[in-house]
Formats: sequence, structure tokens, C-alpha cells
Amino acid sequence: MSGRPLLSVANLQVRYGDLVGVADVSLSVPEGAVVALLGSNGAGKTTTLNAIAGLVPSAGGSVTWQGQAITNRPAYAIVAGGLALAPEGWRLFVQQTVEQNLRLGATVLTDKARVPALLERVFSLFPRLAERRKQRSGTLSGGERQMLATGRALMSDPKLLMLDEPSLGLAPAVVESMYETLVRLRQEGLTLLLAEQAVELALEVADYAYVLQTGRTVLDGPAAQLADDRDVQRIYLGLETERP
Repeated sequence: MSGRPLLSVANLQVRYGDLVGVADVSLSVPEGAVVALLGSNGAGKTTTLNAIAGLVPSAGGSVTWQGQAITNRPAYAIVAGGLALAPEGWRLFVQQTVEQNLRLGATVLTDKARVPALLERVFSLFPRLAERRKQRSGTLSGGERQMLATGRALMSDPKLLMLDEPSLGLAPAVVESMYETLVRLRQEGLTLLLAEQAVELALEVADYAYVLQTGRTVLDGPAAQLADDRDVQRIYLGLETERP
């Protein structure tokens, strides 16, 4: 891939006691790119993102952010450095309002005067959140919760946004809208690392993709190339393909 790497992961390992969550994952995310992290449930995608974000400790390997080693730094320091995660399952404060959840995403900012502009940016991207700003987040639909989780991550004004399964469990129309927003963010210059089971959807928007199996990087290449290779789709991605 061309472009200066913002994020580099080399031979990452994560263990939960005797269980291996990630055995050997390597990837690179250039500035301004959309990179997809693909694989079935249990392949290690979520654990990889959580380790990059400082939410789980790594047992080996390295994570480098803008040329600086950040392996096993605390999550708050990683977010403050410009790397944010919209997690799978949203992890919202369900008793708090939409606006309160969003403002919590901005707590790492040293210049609090920037918060109103960032808030308006999120409301511009997700008008539904503007309509629900005083509503408790626990009363939102699944699609609205995904918007809120993404918006909360954007409130830290990251240079790279990681999204873990943003389409999981959502209606097709909501997924389409979410991906349109991701395309818009990319057009605005934001770098994206996207973990997805919705392989075909992710490959449509990504520049490059890595495929994980049982906690290992087993394949990588340009997204268009992986999308067109039927053997890759069938063997590595678990997609049913029909040959002419």
C-alpha cells in the first residue's frame, strides 16, 4: 500500500490465561486509507482492535502509532493521541442522554472550546442524533445506538477511527446509511480501520484488506482484488460463489 502508515501492527499476540485470543496478527493502515479487517466470528478481529486501543493487554508483538510505540499504553492515552474505537455492542451509558454520551467522548480534549463544533459535526453526520439529543441512549434503536457509538468516538477528533462490526444486527437500510457516512468521513480525510463480518460490504468501501483466521493474518491484498477472487472468497471469507 502507498501512503505513510499511521498505524502498524507487527506479530500481535493476545492471551486470556491459557486461551489464545490472537496468535499472530500484522497489519498496516496508511494515512487517508480505508482498511478492512475481515474474518468470521472468533477470528480475532475484536481482540485485535481492543489491543490496539489499549483495552486488553498484548502478550507479544508491537503496535506503532505515527512512528511511536504504543503497545500496552492505557486506553485514555491512546485516545488522546488521536486513535479512537467505536466498539462492538456500542458500550453506551444507557441512563445518560445522547448529548451526554457524545460529550463524554470529548473528555480527552485539552481545548474544551472545540466541543460545540465537534458536536455539530456529529449532528450533521447523524441528523437522527440531533433529533434525539435529550433522549436517554437506552431507549434508542440499534441503528441509533451504532450512530451514537460512532459519534462518541468522533468527538475525540481522531486521526484514525476504528469501527468494530458497525453493520452487526442492523437493518439493511440502516447499514447502507452507516456506510454512506463512512464514505463521507473518508472523503473528509479521516483514516478508517473497519472490522467486519459483512465482507462484501466492507470490500466495497475499503482500499486494502486483511483476512484473519483463528487469530492469525492469513491473507492481505487490495480490496478489489480480494472481492474479485472467487477462491479467496470461498476458502478464506466463507462466501458461497457460483462458477459460470
